[in-house]
Amino acid sequence: MSYWGQKVLFDPASPIQEEMILFHDHAMVLLLGIFSFVALLGSKLILNKFSSRNMLEAQTLETVWTIIPALLLVWLAFPSLRLLYLLDEQSKADLILKSTGHQWYWSYEIPLVDPFDSYMVPLKDLNPGDFALLEVDNRVTLPYNVNTSVVTTSADVLHAFTIPSVGMKMDSVPGRLNSMNMFLNWPGVYYGQCSEICGANHSFMPIVVEAIDASDFFFESA
Repeated sequence: MSYWGQKVLFDPASPIQEEMILFHDHAMVLLLGIFSFVALLGSKLILNKFSSRNMLEAQTLETVWTIIPALLLVWLAFPSLRLLYLLDEQSKADLILKSTGHQWYWSYEIPLVDPFDSYMVPLKDLNPGDFALLEVDNRVTLPYNVNTSVVTTSADVLHAFTIPSVGMKMDSVPGRLNSMNMFLNWPGVYYGQCSEICGANHSFMPIVVEAIDASDFFFESA
């Protein structure tokens, strides 16, 4: 959950989100290094009194400034491709959650649990400490440290099932099933929203996942 004035990223709640934050830090090192180098060169060019108006070519320099950026792009590409493959990896799941987007609420199905709908709690019904526009009447309860496959679709228009702290964003497409693996590291409550502009009440169909101990989850399901 992000807060007003927050200057850092979400605390990661899944291995995928941890990898995303590591890649962010990896890319920022590269960007800051390039910015510092270009700023240094720019200041040197502005302050020095030398002139190169008569220089026609510098093949060695051109070779260097072609090869070095290419190597930097490779340095950025390999971890990026690794992360893309990790996002698409479908390992064996111990639990399946099916999420269906509607205008404008979510419905969920979990094995051994009755299907249920999840609507946003109106502002007038919020309790002290609740988050406006994010609380729902029926939370999705899932066990942490259990590999869960999340399958999503839509009953009407395009939606997007998104939980930032878990590193999950999937399009919910009518007539199609999309799936991602989700592994929650810690107990807690994780908030998300529909990330596809799906109509007038697009901003009022939040997602709330509550992670509990596996023994409590399977006891409740039984």
